[in-house]
Amino acid sequence: MRNPSKHFKVTKKTEKLRVCIVVIACVVVSAAAQSASNVTATYHYYNPQKISWDLNAASTYCATWDANRPLAWRRRYGWTAFCGAVGPQDQAACSRCLKISHFVVTNSGSGTQATVRIVDKYSNGGLDLDVNVFNKLDKNRNGNARGHLTVRYDFVKCGH
Repeated sequence: MRNPSKHFKVTKKTEKLRVCIVVIACVVVSAAAQSASNVTATYHYYNPQKISWDLNAASTYCATWDANRPLAWRRRYGWTAFCGAVGPQDQAACSRCLKISHFVVTNSGSGTQATVRIVDKYSNGGLDLDVNVFNKLDKNRNGNARGHLTVRYDFVKCGH
């Protein structure tokens, strides 16, 4: 005859394991939900270096919440407007950082990356990168000729 208390402990351990697996699965799904591929990125002439990284002068959507941040914070990353299909929108997107990846299909499979801060919102979907960031990613200038790049973005923690 089996010991009922021993059977209960196994069931309790099994239940804890199930809960742990569900939590891990939720974390993985949540992390995966914070990136998107085949995103259209256009360019905008924010040129923050010419306006002392002044979000009000650039008339950005996020200026309401971020214009009084320290200069070092405003100039740490390139700027972008965001209206991606994946991730927070509007005020919830302000101040967040994205790692943008542009992979050029060549023999070497080379690509470029940049981290940007969301300072504005965009109504056409995708990203509207500051022209300086766009040009950094567009090494072969084909994106400039087409007027857009196709990129991947991942939400990342902004460094300080």
